[in-house]
Amino acid sequence: MSFLHLLTLSLLISVSGAKFSGRPGVNYGQLGNNLPSPSDSVTLIKSLNAKSVKLYDANPSILAALNSTDIVVSIMVPNELLVNITKSKTLSDDWIRSNVLPFYPSTKIRYLLVGNEILSSQDSELKSALVPAMRKIQRSLKTLGVKKVKVGTTLAMDVLNSSYPPSSGEFRPDISGSVMKPMLQFLNRTKSFLFVDVYPYFPWAQDPAHIDLDYALFEPTNVTVVDPVTNLTYHNLFDQMIDALVFAMKRLGYPDLRIWVAETGWPNNGDYDQIGANVHNAATYNRNVVKKLAAEPPVGTPARPGKVLPAFIFALYNENQKTGPGTERHFGLLHPNGSQVYEIELSGKTTEYKEALPAPENNEVYKGKIWCVVAKGANWTQLGDALSYACSQGNNTCDPIKPGGTCHKPDLMVLHASYAFSSYWASFRKTGGTCYFNGLATQTIKDPGYGRCEFPSVTL
Repeated sequence: MSFLHLLTLSLLISVSGAKFSGRPGVNYGQLGNNLPSPSDSVTLIKSLNAKSVKLYDANPSILAALNSTDIVVSIMVPNELLVNITKSKTLSDDWIRSNVLPFYPSTKIRYLLVGNEILSSQDSELKSALVPAMRKIQRSLKTLGVKKVKVGTTLAMDVLNSSYPPSSGEFRPDISGSVMKPMLQFLNRTKSFLFVDVYPYFPWAQDPAHIDLDYALFEPTNVTVVDPVTNLTYHNLFDQMIDALVFAMKRLGYPDLRIWVAETGWPNNGDYDQIGANVHNAATYNRNVVKKLAAEPPVGTPARPGKVLPAFIFALYNENQKTGPGTERHFGLLHPNGSQVYEIELSGKTTEYKEALPAPENNEVYKGKIWCVVAKGANWTQLGDALSYACSQGNNTCDPIKPGGTCHKPDLMVLHASYAFSSYWASFRKTGGTCYFNGLATQTIKDPGYGRCEFPSVTL
């Protein structure tokens, strides 16, 4: 081969490697009322050495702040528009005109995700609309001359019906033929990626007795898992989860479609009933996953050795307005004031961090009682509706706070609401009830009972 050919090949490899670098980016969520401005956020993204960012919308202020930076951007069509987009090319075109054309190409929009975790929804119309909406958006981009933007959608791991061992990976029967096959065909044809949210934290937290924590955290361990069908050996849970997707795609005839990890991370805090959510584990996981993803040459996974695996770490900030369990508000690399929750950067070049991590205090299930009470700073004007809801669910949840009951006096809304929250949670936690109540409630290990009034509690 001539020197010129070798030089050309080398340049192609280097350009390709830069374009699909394994160096992870970051997810920029905005569900907080105390977050830095878009321009300050872009500065913070740069300080983390992130070369890409994923948004959950197409926020014009953020896209403007990203203008003329070298940061690759992924934007998103909101879930609620998908059904209408499938019915209207005009709506699809207008969305691109309003949300892409004003910023492209000076803002490096390269990925456009149509909806977020749509296939985890119970809405059959929405699920059916997903692939047609992706096609509509793709056509609108082409019609309007936008050539460098790949279209995809994000999936959660619950799209799989089977994931262990990885070689058994297959998509759920309700979506396999009707949604996943046409989606994979579309992604393959357009040379896009399967974007998937991959969180080893959740399977570990659901079964810590049988899944080794170090195996979930990428820490060196003697624990390995051998797939009995392929004889591939796994040294961490993340690789297991990725390869289950690889084999699921292979079953549908797409063995080589590229995967992009749309979200991965570990919570730095959470509720008392959420095991392992702490700064030590979050720092350990995220530092290790960055090291793996950014490795040169690429490490890949046992089923795809040496392959680049692009990813976005979740998330830029702890977001105080996210709903659900406490962990949902504590996945951030940064506090809302811009300071780091723990030392981290995303280039993969840092091998040693200066500050010692705090010892983990909740890597085992909490053994004592837990109550659910009104949160500090809760909006008292909303307590009445939450109290009514908790008391209307049956099981005589609120009998003790009725007139004549042992907890009726003192007749104060905050005390009655705290009792109702605790009673509701104790009654319905095992069937999905949570201690949240739209942010009005929080867990406590301090007994809120008084006098003859005993509050129901939860024991894990």
